This record gives sequence, C-alpha cells and structure tokens, in this order.
Amino acid sequence: QLQLVESGGGLVQPGGSLRLSCAGSGRILDYYAIGWFRQAPGKEREGVSCMSSGGNIYYADSVKGRFTISGDSSKNTVYLQMNNLKPEDTAVYYCAAGTTYCSGYDLDVRDYWGQGTQVTVSS
Repeated sequence: QLQLVESGGGLVQPGGSLRLSCAGSGRILDYYAIGWFRQAPGKEREGVSCMSSGGNIYYADSVKGRFTISGDSSKNTVYLQMNNLKPEDTAVYYCAAGTTYCSGYDLDVRDYWGQGTQVTVSS
C-alpha cells in the first residue's frame, strides 16, 4: 500500500511563492504517474498538474507559467513549485498516484491519495 504525504502549504500573500512536496513510501517516480489536485471550499476537486512515470508533464491552463511540477527520485518526492500565487489558488492541495497514465493534467486512475495540505493566498 503506497502512502503519500504532502507538506509545504501555508499562508502567503498574493504574488508570493510556495513549494509543496509529496513524499512517497516507495519509488513513486519509477512506477506511478503523479498528479496534483486542489479543492477550494464549495468547489469540486480539480486537477492542477500531472507528471507521468516517463517524465511527461502537463498543466491546467489556470496555473500554466506559474506552477512547476518536478521530482527527485532519490527522495521519492514530487514537488509543486507555485509562483505568483493568486487568491483563487486558495485550496487544499492533494497529490495522487496512479498506475496508469496522465490524462492531460489529470490522472487516468487515482489509486492513492495524500491527506492534503492547505494553501491560503491572502493579504
């Protein structure tokens, strides 16, 4: 059973940056596609970015040019660098791992989820 743990959330002013981490209990970069999702209050969970096990990367239009997904196989960790944050980026951010593939910036199948980390963008 793969376990995922997110960290790095917090309160940041508009225009600021945060880096989220998704640490896996196994070799997530070798065997899984990893997606980042977010859920704002009263809204459905939405895909933000996805990285396939082959290194293909996809972003939602709303974050393209501001967010960067990357991985460190030595740490079994996937990162989401978030720059130029906006109030509308406020949400709980989740990472998920899937054994199939990215469907654009979404995951085809979401087999495992982390517990989430809160990101609040406010002045």
